[in-house]
Amino acid sequence: MGQGVGMGISEDGKYLEMTFYFGSAATKTDVYVKDLTVPDSEVVPIVNDIEARFSAHIIEDALYLETNWNAPNGRVLKVDLNDPDKSKWQEIIPTNPKAVIQNLSFVGERIFVNYLENVASHIRIYKPDGAPDGEISFPVLGTASGVSGSWKRKEAFYTFTSFASPRTIYRFDVSKRTETEWAKLNIPIDPSQFEVKQLFYPSKDGTKIPMFLIYKKGLVLDGSHPALLYGYGGFNLSMTPSFSSNIAMWAENGGVYAIANLRGGGEFGEAWHRAGMLDKKQNVFDDFIAAGEWLVANKYTNSNKLAIMGGSNGGLLVGAALTQRPDLFRAVICAVPLLD
Repeated sequence: MGQGVGMGISEDGKYLEMTFYFGSAATKTDVYVKDLTVPDSEVVPIVNDIEARFSAHIIEDALYLETNWNAPNGRVLKVDLNDPDKSKWQEIIPTNPKAVIQNLSFVGERIFVNYLENVASHIRIYKPDGAPDGEISFPVLGTASGVSGSWKRKEAFYTFTSFASPRTIYRFDVSKRTETEWAKLNIPIDPSQFEVKQLFYPSKDGTKIPMFLIYKKGLVLDGSHPALLYGYGGFNLSMTPSFSSNIAMWAENGGVYAIANLRGGGEFGEAWHRAGMLDKKQNVFDDFIAAGEWLVANKYTNSNKLAIMGGSNGGLLVGAALTQRPDLFRAVICAVPLLD
């Protein structure tokens, strides 16, 4: 079982927080806290007997835990560090059955929760007690980073990107709820020339799998276009929309680019992750093969012009797809794979 250690000091310098990760995708996490203002203070265990993931954030004398404990999509608990007994923990943000928590940020005396809903970012804002207090909206399907800033300052920053939109940094005023563009990559590209769509297709067992398509507007669906299908499907990692000059160049020149959000990833929480693990790994291969079959059946491409690409765990994926369905794919880009 893989292990890792993370350490951090609270913004006011009072506490040291230690996190211990167990498992390659952190199936269990332990959390310990030490008061740095008290000489020779003991290290206090907060979480050390729960088989779940926890992410810890200390604000003043409160410890906020984002966890999938009894909540596959995540929830937020609040712990009083002056009385941290488990029986006193408070759930302040319950699990959302339609969205998965990606990360928490604490800026401007507000909690910013970055959710992934249908594989796109949504940032919702909460008061310290968990009361809803608005959101940050985005014009297109895309990926936002966690909000960064200081607890006592009203200035926050985050980045946003999509398949046809280069990464842009925005400044967000927490008090006024206004945002302005802070910095942007200067890339000579016209986003309006691209079609970006999300669809859901059936896998072998009937499970609906999301897939993003990026191509030039006006594409005629006659099965004649080269297509590149990418997948990963593992380790609780989510394949979310982001800008790539390679993808843009491929689409500008008439190619279709597809990303399938396979089971094994984190797109729909822990249940989705576990549905592609260990003895369920064939689900991942079935999801990927079904994506290729859908692209051919719907005349985005044909099997003589369909290529697949993946690296590391994705290298295992395309290797298995090539072995199981050599008739479906014309070319395979297999990077740093896990193969026998």
